[in-house]
Amino acid sequence: MSMKVFDRTLEGLAKSLDLRSEAQAIISANIANSDTPGYQAKELDFEGALAKALTVDDKLQLERSDGRHIGSAGPIEDINGEVFNQINDVVREDGNTVDRDAEMTSLFQNQLLYNASADLVKKKLGMLKYAISDGGH
Repeated sequence: MSMKVFDRTLEGLAKSLDLRSEAQAIISANIANSDTPGYQAKELDFEGALAKALTVDDKLQLERSDGRHIGSAGPIEDINGEVFNQINDVVREDGNTVDRDAEMTSLFQNQLLYNASADLVKKKLGMLKYAISDGGH
C-alpha cells in the first residue's frame, strides 16, 4: 500500500498561492494605472476552476475528450486563471475603468486569502512532519 504524501488538497493550496500571487500583480497594476487614460481594469478568474478540480474525488475521474472541458479533473497544476477586462460601472471621460476604492478592497481581500492559504500549507506540512516523526515517539 503506497501513501500519497502530497495529496490533492496540498496541490490545490499550492496552486491557490500561485494564482493569488498572479491576481495580486494584476490588482496592483490596476491601482498603478488608475490615472492612465484608456486603461481597462483587468481581473483574474480562477476560483471556479480550482474549486471544481478540488471537488472531484480522485477515484472518480471524469471521462473527457479535451482537457480544457469544464469539469475535467485533470492535474491541478494545469489550472490557469483567465485574465479579462473587468466589468464594472466605472468609465471615466478618459476611458479609464479603474475603481481605485474597489481595487484597494480587492487587494486586501486577495492578500487575506493568500495568507490563509499559506497558513493552511504550513499546518498541513506540520502535520506531515509530525506523522513522519512517528507522532512524537
